[in-house]
Amino acid sequence: MKKLCAVLLALTMLLPLCACHGSVSHASFEVPEEFDESRQLEITFWAKNDSNAAQSAIYRQAIADFEALYPNITVTLRLYTNYSDIYNDVITNIATDTTPNVCITYPDHIATYLTGENVVVPLGELMADSRYGLGGSELKFDGVTQEEIVGEFLDECAISGEYYALPFMRSTEACYINKTYVEALGYTVPDVLTWDFIWEVSDAAMALNEDGTYAVNGQEVLIPFLYKSTDNMMIQYLQQAGGGYSTDSGEILLFNDTTADFLYTIAEHVAAGSFSTFKISSYPANFLNAGQCIFAIDSTAGSTWMGSEAPLLDIPEDQIVEFETVVRAVPQVDTENVQMISQGPSICVFNKADSQEVLASWLFAQFLLTNPVQIAYAETEGYLPVTTRAQRSEEYQDYLSRAGEDNETYYSVKIAATELLLDNIANTFTTPVFNGSASVRDAAGQLIEEVVKSVRRKTSVDEAYIESLYADIISLYRLDQLQTGTGSSGKIALGALPAGAVALLAGLATCWICIGIYAAILAIRKKKQE
Repeated sequence: MKKLCAVLLALTMLLPLCACHGSVSHASFEVPEEFDESRQLEITFWAKNDSNAAQSAIYRQAIADFEALYPNITVTLRLYTNYSDIYNDVITNIATDTTPNVCITYPDHIATYLTGENVVVPLGELMADSRYGLGGSELKFDGVTQEEIVGEFLDECAISGEYYALPFMRSTEACYINKTYVEALGYTVPDVLTWDFIWEVSDAAMALNEDGTYAVNGQEVLIPFLYKSTDNMMIQYLQQAGGGYSTDSGEILLFNDTTADFLYTIAEHVAAGSFSTFKISSYPANFLNAGQCIFAIDSTAGSTWMGSEAPLLDIPEDQIVEFETVVRAVPQVDTENVQMISQGPSICVFNKADSQEVLASWLFAQFLLTNPVQIAYAETEGYLPVTTRAQRSEEYQDYLSRAGEDNETYYSVKIAATELLLDNIANTFTTPVFNGSASVRDAAGQLIEEVVKSVRRKTSVDEAYIESLYADIISLYRLDQLQTGTGSSGKIALGALPAGAVALLAGLATCWICIGIYAAILAIRKKKQE
């Protein structure tokens, strides 16, 4: 019994170490009284460029310009091809306190970074600082003020009432349409698409010639409706239909009847052959440009790949089919209440032991919001600058006015995608951010992916299937470990303790029980000896 208690006690003492694995603790950041320019400081900057050489050049130019203003700061750039890799590397490096100083990331990811104590610097105090804050008097560049950052975009960077990032670029999703094929099928592209319209046209496009080719394109391959990001597809539909997705407090509402009805609809059109996804069939742009897709939904930041004259065509020239491309907002449930997701990268600053290093990082983060960086980066793809200063500048307005002058800088589809977001900022929305919200987003997309795969495998998508699918997705993304309890409404309510805390309490309880048993045995023995 003594040995058992000793072992249990030792294991219990180790549990806190397991529970805190991957976390790091820093003292909370305080703004220094002044920036010490006599010290040489090195900061690292992790960013995504999507293999776009123009974007890489803009980052490097921004670093060179910044270092010219602050010779005592050296910025080291590390480029990634996707945000998931940045996220995974940051999570890995939190445990060893080797995170970057400045990082291009997403609020969903930042919410996870915040599980370590003081890992990410809250920016409210820095933003308001009269010397080094937004538009501060001691800045060596013409920094933007808080009022010049688009309010909707800045609000996306708030988590639990505190700003933990600055917006860097913003995009939304757009539907890139082969207008030529739509009209050949006897339809007219409306100003505002509906889901019913896209489903109807997509099904009509499945008509075949006598030789087995599709009548609308004369080819053996056609997927009329292709969606790049199925998580956005589900999230936007639920927002439009009022079906519920999640709440600011972390309640997961995803698994509801509206979701199920949407999945039944998707299954119906997959069975007809008129719908598929990027993960299953490949890039929508490639099918669109080959005349094998009519409605291709992707980010406005992907506009440079869309259309038969796109500057970043990714298929052989002999496969390109000429057609007229038009850009519309994603399909809507209610055309009088347009709703589209706001997305795009933000900039966060990581806390370090050296407050001067953090301040240097903050200065660089602000520099990325200046006009030369914002406008140059926005012109590479269909991104929108996040400051009204850049949006209203003569340079940017001139850029927008020159749509169609060439198929590179002034590619008409790219500028149309940009203007789509510019005209609909007030119609955009974002999803709640909390620790685990990234997993909920992944789960939303996986629901659609699984249904598409199941239908293609001739599996029946019925009520029993949906019930099983919900359980599988909750388990796959460990949503039941984030929360507790589910019901017919699809709500998963907050309340569960972290796994490490549960293990710690269970270990302590077991240890005390064993100690109690041991004490009782000793008492019985002593009584017998008396």
